[in-house]
Amino acid sequence: MPLLQANGVSLAYTDTGAPPGRPDAPTILFGHGLLFGGWMFRPQIDALRHRYRCVTVDWRGQGETPATADGYDMDTLCDDVEALIRKLDLAPVHFVGLSMGGFVGLRLGARRDPLLRSLTVLNTTADGEPRNVARKYTLFAWIYQLLGPAPLRQQVLPTLFGPDFLNSRRSAPVIEEWSARLSRCSRTGIRKAILAVADHAPIGDELADIEAPTLVIVGADDLATPRSEAERLVARIDHSTLQVVPAAAHTSTLEQPHLVTACLESFLHSVDDEIGDLAATHGSLDGIGHGIH
Repeated sequence: MPLLQANGVSLAYTDTGAPPGRPDAPTILFGHGLLFGGWMFRPQIDALRHRYRCVTVDWRGQGETPATADGYDMDTLCDDVEALIRKLDLAPVHFVGLSMGGFVGLRLGARRDPLLRSLTVLNTTADGEPRNVARKYTLFAWIYQLLGPAPLRQQVLPTLFGPDFLNSRRSAPVIEEWSARLSRCSRTGIRKAILAVADHAPIGDELADIEAPTLVIVGADDLATPRSEAERLVARIDHSTLQVVPAAAHTSTLEQPHLVTACLESFLHSVDDEIGDLAATHGSLDGIGHGIH
């Protein structure tokens, strides 16, 4: 996986490049959830790469991005994404962020509007973690630092995945891949990432500043960020819609990949079609950006 020097750090990313015959295809930039990497969007990328340029980024200390001394807070990760978008000349992008990636995506939407063509957030919230949950995450972070992932596996899995998936035979290879990839990460980097999520600041007061068309997706069985959180987002973000994915919890892209892909594909097509109509009316895409509501 290539590393890009952006915002003073090395960020691991993947890039499918433009699809054959579509050099000007829009870009989808994917931001993953805690304890994962960009690979958690592999089913969506496999389905969408023929129409879109698909780029993933691994957050500091997770996936293939090396651990850093600091900068794990959501505001800095937002700066990392901006630097990557500018370095790769991707703007405006369709940004898709799950959980922790959604924390970053909401900040991009509220503060970096010209960088976005659309925004999709999955299984996420605009609020901070409840005190009891933050305390639990903090304990997990230090156990992870000392003992690695094994002692936490059985406690974490029911939060990441729902019962339908965990009880299915198809879950075993996904869980084993997740465990193997996680075990290769720096313990210090993972600890800092967990602590950053435990302490992430709420952004609810800024949601009114999001102008990009927004899709909010939530797993019907998500315990970490339940449907009520998704409904709160939609109530506070103009031009937003909600999709609930059945038989999925917090890692919906892997639990119900086809359903999530269908939701995403339909939304992106509608955004791109409306932008195309605007371009036809105005004769150019210049100055339109996402430009639709």
